[in-house]
Amino acid sequence: MPITRKEVADRAGVSVAVVSYVMNNKQFVKEETRRKVLAAIQELGYQPNLVARSLKTKKSHQLAVLVNDLGNPFESGILLHIESAARQKGYTVFFQPFIEDQEEQLKSQFMGRIDGLLLLGQSLKKTTLAHFNNMGIPVLSITTPVVAHPDIPAIDLDWELEFARLVKHLKESGHTSIAFMANGNVRHHHEHRFQAFLRAMTREKCSFDDQFLLNGRGKLEQAYPVMKTVLSKLMTDLPFTAIVCANDLMAAGVIAACRDTGVDVPGTLAVAGCEDILMSSHTSPMLTTIHYPREHLNVPAMDILVKLMNGEITGNMTMKADLIVRASTRLAK
Repeated sequence: MPITRKEVADRAGVSVAVVSYVMNNKQFVKEETRRKVLAAIQELGYQPNLVARSLKTKKSHQLAVLVNDLGNPFESGILLHIESAARQKGYTVFFQPFIEDQEEQLKSQFMGRIDGLLLLGQSLKKTTLAHFNNMGIPVLSITTPVVAHPDIPAIDLDWELEFARLVKHLKESGHTSIAFMANGNVRHHHEHRFQAFLRAMTREKCSFDDQFLLNGRGKLEQAYPVMKTVLSKLMTDLPFTAIVCANDLMAAGVIAACRDTGVDVPGTLAVAGCEDILMSSHTSPMLTTIHYPREHLNVPAMDILVKLMNGEITGNMTMKADLIVRASTRLAK
């Protein structure tokens, strides 16, 4: 037998009316009561068909963004631009930290509270995406998930093309042995970049050796010791003359490790990153990187999400990028 609204009310210790208020996002419900009701809905597995129908006619004018790391300057820059564009269209945005092993909780957390969901490249389970679809909550991803879903459009760069430009630049500077620092989490959207890098290497007729793959977990403070260990062991006989990092934070960690081990950048090792965060122009030497146009994606992202909320079908969008050549890459010795 399907779970009833009365059973949800009994589990939460509230009236049936309060359950309805929570599912319809009434603002006068106390937050503690709301949490009790949402917890009961999740525990019992209540799936009200009425919610999906009501969300199509009664909007909350709220959006949610799943955030991987609020301290990441690339993501925080995206969030600032998205919040500004959403406000101009009459929406408020709240940011929800994404914890992979707690994904199931998202189903109850967003019930009746949002009109649309923005991902920052997370690979959600098919069951989670099906749940949001049944609830009438459209989903758009900024950056491409590793596990893409055909019904979830994404806004991103053509990473294969951008990496091909970067690899060509490195080749023209005399580099043919190129390493890559990835995230290490194969479900993180950085893995999509790594796979695009491999295709770009093939496209530019460069081979890639698995021993050239390093994992920096996407952060400066974790990339630094990884690179320092490699340099300490192989400083006199590095098997590669250049390294590309999946983001600028890891590239900054690589440059810092080179400085502290006495490895000249770019004389001994050329270093390049992705995203072009503010830090990229303040490293020493300044970082060559792929500029991700965060400042131009907020308006098209909101336009696409509004179309999705209105029931329109839309596809992926590819942003144009620039290769910013700075002092961290030059002619190899």
